[in-house]
Amino acid sequence: MTTTQLRSPARRPRHRRKHILVGGQPLPSPGASVIKAVFFGIACALVIMPFVAIISTSMAPPEQISRAGGLVLFPEQLDLSAYEAILSGGIVTRALGISIFITVCGTLLSLTVTSLFAYTLTRKGLPYRRLLTILVIVSLFFSPGLLPMYLAVQSYGLIDSLAAVIVPTALSGFNVIVLRSFFGSIPPDLLEAAEIDGASELQILTKVVLPLSKAALAVIGLFYAVGYWNSFFSALLYLNDSSMWPLQLVLRTYVVDDTSITGYDLAADAIPAQASLQMAILVISVVPILLVYPWLQKHFAKGALTGAIKG
Repeated sequence: MTTTQLRSPARRPRHRRKHILVGGQPLPSPGASVIKAVFFGIACALVIMPFVAIISTSMAPPEQISRAGGLVLFPEQLDLSAYEAILSGGIVTRALGISIFITVCGTLLSLTVTSLFAYTLTRKGLPYRRLLTILVIVSLFFSPGLLPMYLAVQSYGLIDSLAAVIVPTALSGFNVIVLRSFFGSIPPDLLEAAEIDGASELQILTKVVLPLSKAALAVIGLFYAVGYWNSFFSALLYLNDSSMWPLQLVLRTYVVDDTSITGYDLAADAIPAQASLQMAILVISVVPILLVYPWLQKHFAKGALTGAIKG
């Protein structure tokens, strides 16, 4: 037996780092982990700091706001006079109620018509189904225009009514396509079994399709709700009566026109600084949507990805 054959097999160096797989992927090196942590920490700080500045400025005393030049990151003491002035004036509270009404009613209407339309496009026996799908896709690239939309709203007598803010945007072609793709991913055997049992199309939709599409409906409902809540241009065009203005239009009017919306004289000593009032109204307009997001977050990724991938 030769000397080469008597040698022991080569051993791997012990100083090499073992690659541990997590979810099929190797663990990153410590340096890469630190870089990622720093990067995401900076990104989170850039996102959070504006919200902190808005909330802090709304609660800061007027003297500190004047010294800081408009924005305060850390208030010296809490001053809620801006919120008291806004909520006691009546205009903002009324606008807040109108915004909630528009968002709730508009979201329910949009979910209803979008679900009906999307389910209809999934039925193979529908005449001109392909043509309707093409028209929905075309609507994503071409808008009717401002003047034709205004004339259409005026011809239906919707000027100076909250329906003018809800009805023209009740249906979105993008949301129809996403929901149609999700409905198409439902096994057809379930629908055929419901048809054999004698269920109508409406019963199939309400008792089979919609209960299986809660994730997609949550995502689409969130899209619609955010759109209705943040909409102010439609109200600016169609609502001439200021008593019907939603919160976003009141905020826009106050910031742009520099007018008092609290019902008091801003020159009086009892009224907070203008920047504090603006930030307080902004906080009131943002908080409701932020409270809704955590409840729908678990459905958001699933519904959006399923509707996008299976299209």
